[in-house]
Amino acid sequence: MLTAIIGFFSGILSGMGVGGGMLLIPALRMFLDMSQQSAQSINLFSFLPSAVCAIFVHIKNKKIDFKTALPVIVTGVPFSLLGAYICTCISSKMLGRMFGIFILIFGIREIISGIKSTNG
Repeated sequence: MLTAIIGFFSGILSGMGVGGGMLLIPALRMFLDMSQQSAQSINLFSFLPSAVCAIFVHIKNKKIDFKTALPVIVTGVPFSLLGAYICTCISSKMLGRMFGIFILIFGIREIISGIKSTNG
């Protein structure tokens, strides 16, 4: 039941474009005592159906600039594979810390961006 609740809230955040992984990964770690690698893997795997649906909708609405998307895809795929491999070589504790730092930096960036947009 707990996994369904976690998935429900993660799905809502994903649908809003926030990124369900910001909730899903910490929830899987804290409530289900999962390794960082497993939590990140589940996050990426659960993201696939949403991404496929979003791609079709954005193509239909002509919102994808393929000149920009192609270089991102061509470089993103091999480096994603490299990143996934590197994550298997890092301890779960260190990977968790790195993810925490990422979330902290992302949060600070969002706060600063929000402050700038309200001030000017």
